[in-house]
Amino acid sequence: MALGLPDAITACLFDLDGVLTSTAVLHRRAWRRTFDDFLRPRGEPPFAESDYLRFVDGRPRYDGVREFLASRGITLPEGTPDDPPDADTVHGVGNRKNDLLEAIIRHEGVTPYAGTAPYLRAVEDEGLGIGVVTSSANARKVLDAAGLSPFVQALVDGVVISRDGLKGKPAPDSFLAGARLLGVNPAHAAVFEDALSGVQAGRAGGFGHVVGVDRAGQREALLAHGADVVVEDLSELL
Repeated sequence: MALGLPDAITACLFDLDGVLTSTAVLHRRAWRRTFDDFLRPRGEPPFAESDYLRFVDGRPRYDGVREFLASRGITLPEGTPDDPPDADTVHGVGNRKNDLLEAIIRHEGVTPYAGTAPYLRAVEDEGLGIGVVTSSANARKVLDAAGLSPFVQALVDGVVISRDGLKGKPAPDSFLAGARLLGVNPAHAAVFEDALSGVQAGRAGGFGHVVGVDRAGQREALLAHGADVVVEDLSELL
C-alpha cells in the first residue's frame, strides 16, 4: 500500500492540531498568553515551551490547566464550564485560553500542512476509513476553515470527550471511540499524533500502527513514548 502503513490497517485516526493543521502553534500562543497573564501577578516564572510539551499538549483543555498549575504547586477551585474567562478557577482559566484561541483563528485563519490534503486524498482513494480524534472543542470550525471536513467520516473532539465522560489523552479512550465510530478493531487502525500524550494513547489502546509527527524537534521522545515510526510531514509516507 502506498501509504506507508502495514497491510492490515483499514482505518486512520488523525489528531488535528499539529498533525493535519498548523493550529498547534496557535494553541501554544493562546496557552502562553493565558498562563503568563495568570502567573505574572503571582511572581511566578513565565510559561515555557517545555511546560507546553509536558503538561498541556494533546490533553483536554481543563486537564491541561490542572496538570500545569499542579507542576507549579498551584491549586484552584474547579468552578463550572460556564465560568467567565477572568475567574480564578480551572474552568475560568481554560475558558480564557479558548476565547483567545478563537480570536486568533478568526483573525489569522487556519492552514493545513502541505502534505495533509494529498495524504488524506490517498487514504480516501485506498478506501480506508478516516477519523479525527482531538482534544480541541474547536475541531469542526478548524476542519471547515481548513477545507478538510469532506474527508472526515468520524470525529471525536473535546465536545464529545466531555459529553461522553471520556478520559483524555494519554488515556486511549478518545481513540478507541474513534475506532468504534468507524467500525474497526483498534489492531486494524493507525494513529497519527504529534503530542507525546497522544502517542502514549495510541500505544495504550493497542492500535496496529502509531505514527509520530514531529513538528517540535522531539523525534526521539515520540519513539520513546510508543511511536512505530516518526515523520516530519505526512507526505513522507506517500
